[in-house]
Amino acid sequence: NVMTHQKPRVLIFSLAYFPVVGGAEIAVKEITDRLGGFFSFDLITLQFSRSHEVKEVMGKVNVYRVSGTKLTYPLKAVLLARKMHRQKKYRITWSIMAAYAGFAALFFKLLHPKVPTLLTLQEGDSEGHILKRVGVFYPFWRLIFKKADHIQAISQYLAGFARRHGARCLVEVVPNGVNLDAYKSYKTYKSNKSYTIITTSRLVYKNGIDMLIRAISLLQTTNYKLQTTIVGDGPDRSKLEQLAQDLGVSNKIKFIGHIDPALIPEYLAKADIFVRPSRSEGLGNSFLEAMAAVLPVIGTAVGGIPDFLVDN
Repeated sequence: NVMTHQKPRVLIFSLAYFPVVGGAEIAVKEITDRLGGFFSFDLITLQFSRSHEVKEVMGKVNVYRVSGTKLTYPLKAVLLARKMHRQKKYRITWSIMAAYAGFAALFFKLLHPKVPTLLTLQEGDSEGHILKRVGVFYPFWRLIFKKADHIQAISQYLAGFARRHGARCLVEVVPNGVNLDAYKSYKTYKSNKSYTIITTSRLVYKNGIDMLIRAISLLQTTNYKLQTTIVGDGPDRSKLEQLAQDLGVSNKIKFIGHIDPALIPEYLAKADIFVRPSRSEGLGNSFLEAMAAVLPVIGTAVGGIPDFLVDN
């Protein structure tokens, strides 16, 4: 296609991509779908399963997967990137988060300093947790921020995070969004003392689902009839199911597990209240989806949540 070759080429480093999906991956897909007429996108990600193709086209993106682990990803990704750059001459590189993909982009930047680097921050973990993981590599990790030519953060919290850890370039806040076409049915708040609480969350400590389960246990003493739907999966699932059993609320909580993101509006439409007591959050796409579904939202004042969730 002659037109494709005339488009500026963008190389994306992202540790995960579809079918391994979270808020960051959805954001990349939404952006590339919209800009695919103006740019040609290649993306290097990790092959999390042998069932995932080594190379395939997904939407407007040519996806390349490297084998190995998270720790080997930066090196393998930059080796493949150098080979691809010799053929395609990338106009810009785009790193999704300042972690494994950030290191891959940094290596590429050190090898090709004239190619501008865009760094997108979508980190959901707390700053303390991130710094603990970085450990003795902190001086080298700071270079991810120092060497970036432009930084886009999804919240004011993450913009400040970038500046605190070495960013010298312009840092702009461009939050994630939700496709409102998927949420066309308007819902009104019910007050018949029978409610469905919903959370759509990866089942990890930072999302505070254990606190939600404890709250459901306390609410047993009220006159409200409550049912809770937990949509999502993760390493803490068995622990959370055991907690619900220990607190005697297994019959009031339904663990749905992982679902296709396209089905989330359907589940939200059946609920009355969205709750996610996050311990840390970069922004929180799940909150935005619940607001698009016209649900009352209960969250915590941490990370990027106060950017959009205001009391009353």
